[in-house]
Amino acid sequence: MPRRTAFEPRFVEFVPELVEEGVLYISIEYATVVHKCYCGCGNQVVTPLAPVFWELTFDGEAVSLFPSVGSWGFPCRSHYWIVRNRVVESWPWSDDEIAYARGLDARGRREYFGRRWEREVKRDAAGADDEAPE
Repeated sequence: MPRRTAFEPRFVEFVPELVEEGVLYISIEYATVVHKCYCGCGNQVVTPLAPVFWELTFDGEAVSLFPSVGSWGFPCRSHYWIVRNRVVESWPWSDDEIAYARGLDARGRREYFGRRWEREVKRDAAGADDEAPE
């Protein structure tokens, strides 16, 4: 199958069991974007939307995902951007570049979720103090 040059965005609540080639399924309710890899390998790519994962922009006509999509776990190892529904092919990454980026991603997630967890614990503790009998 030839490489895809664009995706059709489709806003859905649930991603269907059968993911169609060329469709970018966007579930705002579940903060997830799913599509088949642009290279034609048939692998399903899942990009969770969150401050430490991917960001989706929709301008009323087209969508963009940031940062790039790196299919490092697939044999194709595709690397591309989705910008205004179009695929912009990126350079292939070495194993060292992939390992470095995964480390940065992991550190970012630990910091983000750690701060979030600390805020929730502090909020819950403050609420428990307010409700404690005297």
